[in-house]
Amino acid sequence: MDPQQTDGTKSPQTADTMEVPQLKPVQDVPEIDLDDIDKLLESLSPEELEELNGDFDPDNSLLPPSQRMKNQTSKAPTGPYHRKKLLDFLEKKAKEEKDWEQNKPFVKEIRGKIWKPKVEPKSKEEEEHLETEWDDILTAASEEELVDLAAVLGFHGMLNQTQYYAGLDNMKIEAGGFQGVAKAQELIKVPDEPPNKTDVEESIKRLKDNDSKLTHLNLNNIKNISVERLIEVCETLKTNTTLETLEMASVNMTDKVAKKLAEALSENKTLKVLNVESNFVSGEAIVEIMKAINKNQTLQELRVANQKPEVLGNKVEMTLVKLIGENSTLLRFGIALEFPDARVRIHEKLQENNDNLRKKRVGKD
Repeated sequence: MDPQQTDGTKSPQTADTMEVPQLKPVQDVPEIDLDDIDKLLESLSPEELEELNGDFDPDNSLLPPSQRMKNQTSKAPTGPYHRKKLLDFLEKKAKEEKDWEQNKPFVKEIRGKIWKPKVEPKSKEEEEHLETEWDDILTAASEEELVDLAAVLGFHGMLNQTQYYAGLDNMKIEAGGFQGVAKAQELIKVPDEPPNKTDVEESIKRLKDNDSKLTHLNLNNIKNISVERLIEVCETLKTNTTLETLEMASVNMTDKVAKKLAEALSENKTLKVLNVESNFVSGEAIVEIMKAINKNQTLQELRVANQKPEVLGNKVEMTLVKLIGENSTLLRFGIALEFPDARVRIHEKLQENNDNLRKKRVGKD
């Protein structure tokens, strides 16, 4: 069949047909003989071998570090490697070497622009403000005059407490200088209390001798009293008949001493005031002291607040409520209670004891 039609045009099959170029055949790569490479390397000079070995690729992370860099150490090793000797040598060399001299002497130079604060334009009110005679009067006024002026104008918020009451009572203010609302009244320094210089040994001796002049013993805040001395003080209460007030606050008292104190209170009939605050007495020991007080019922004031175990617990508080309900002479009881029920019931019982004492004093049944 003729690919061309009678009208001279190509047929559709031949019009879209394209010629595909044929690839050239791949020539065979000749095999390399390793003996020829060895002969080639043997013919190179030492300089050429060094130049050939210096062709490294430092960016190739697949090679170990020893193969990514050229060995620049041509000196033969002088001996085995000793790290300590090397560090000592480097430290000695650094101390002996002189500092590098400055190529250029130091000269203080200011570079760039010097910062200057921006000057804000004055407002119209500030420009229109002119000094008058009132400015001179207020500047020369005393503190008393300024206080009176503030009171007249109703500016009480500008006065502190001292200035306010001084203005009401027309009193002279000792400290000079008008203090505004931003400043508070200066605190008055109170000197510390002097240390307690009570001689414990002498006091114990006087308690044992039943000294009639020793009616008040104050051992508060003496930290160096040993447990044996505290127990000895408690033991003397069994036979002492003159002591009426015993203060042992903040003396590091423990339950061991508190139980000895409870034993002594069960026999003592003259003590009226007992203070053992700020110690390490537990709630159970306080209950023992309260039970001992109820035997003779001569103590009028007991203070046991601020102990190391701050929370006594519901059981201890309810026990104290029951024991105080059986006491008719206790007038003051210093203790921190957690539950409102116990606090209210103890308060009512103490108030009842005070009322009974007042009725007895005025002669009423």
